[in-house]
Amino acid sequence: MPGRNMAEQPCCQLEQGDGQARLLLLGSWRLSRLPEIEAALAALGHPGLPLQVDASALEQIDSAGAMVLLRWLGPAPADGREDAPSSGPVDAQPITWLGLAAANSRIVDQVRRQWQASKTSAAPAGRSLLARVGWQAASMGTLLLGHLNFFGGMLVALGRLLRHPAQLRQRELVVQLEQTGLNAIPVVALVTSLIGVVVAYLLGLQAEQYGANVFVVDGVGIGATREFAPIIVAVVVAGRSGAAFTAQLGSMRLTEEIDAIRTLGLDAWQVLVLPRVLALMLALPLLVFVGDIAALLGAMAITSAMLDITPEGFIARLQESLPLRHVLIGLVKAPVFALVIAVIGTRMGMTVGRDTRAVGAATTSTVVQSIVAVILLDAGFAMLFQWLDL
Repeated sequence: MPGRNMAEQPCCQLEQGDGQARLLLLGSWRLSRLPEIEAALAALGHPGLPLQVDASALEQIDSAGAMVLLRWLGPAPADGREDAPSSGPVDAQPITWLGLAAANSRIVDQVRRQWQASKTSAAPAGRSLLARVGWQAASMGTLLLGHLNFFGGMLVALGRLLRHPAQLRQRELVVQLEQTGLNAIPVVALVTSLIGVVVAYLLGLQAEQYGANVFVVDGVGIGATREFAPIIVAVVVAGRSGAAFTAQLGSMRLTEEIDAIRTLGLDAWQVLVLPRVLALMLALPLLVFVGDIAALLGAMAITSAMLDITPEGFIARLQESLPLRHVLIGLVKAPVFALVIAVIGTRMGMTVGRDTRAVGAATTSTVVQSIVAVILLDAGFAMLFQWLDL
């Protein structure tokens, strides 16, 4: 009846006969009717027969209604239409979808994919410790393989850029240089100067017991330029620029801007990835140099107040005890750290799921992965330079 309240209309009917069952979806399956829909499906029970889902009378469905329906159906392959959502009853009986409108089919299929992805993203419960360790190892291998594949794609794009330098997006490169390099100078200088103060203070507490105050300059100079400044700056950049890359590209993927770029015939690698990678590789060595200077200035300030080493004496001793190779070793590490951070940040942004929660999770993962990668690379560099006697 026209005057009948929508809430009073049935949401579904189940008919059985001739060895099969037919589920008729009626009206609107939206969040406002969710308790009624859940109660109606619970009252129907599962027929245990091949099932036809007739959605010809279904007006509209949202993600909440689709989730309730798919949970009732249970995961199993579907037959019938090729574009039908893949689901089936709990006892794995086949399903045929009838009359499902294109708009509703997209919603149901998207919910099904997200549901299946969420179920496979967690480590299997109730498994042994060995099985969980194996699952984590397989996940780590998949992640590293994805990064390696993305790195290969970036090298291919870089090769095209070298053959056709006119494709370089100069304006985007300059913008990224400003954001990753120039705007990062204050925080880098502050953090590294404080690290210089702390290291000089701790060394000074021990050195003054033996009257070896002057050797504090040696330790701070070599340690800051070779190890502390590159690592600290890389960690700051990972939390600042690496996370920003993931958040920016993830938001663009969420709003389908990346798809729009490809639709316009532009290369997403040249427009979005390479400018960020090149900018960070150019900016990080400069930031490490700024970090070297800031750390030494911080150490100079604390040694002047604590150990009575004048700034002139600090500089003179630094010239004697700090070979240029230590500074160059710290600067050589910087582009490698930048490349790894940029690859992780851009890859996580370009492949993130199309929802806000996935963007946040990918941004957090980028920071963690980048910091771990920087520390592992620094350990590798230490062993390499030890082997080379540098």
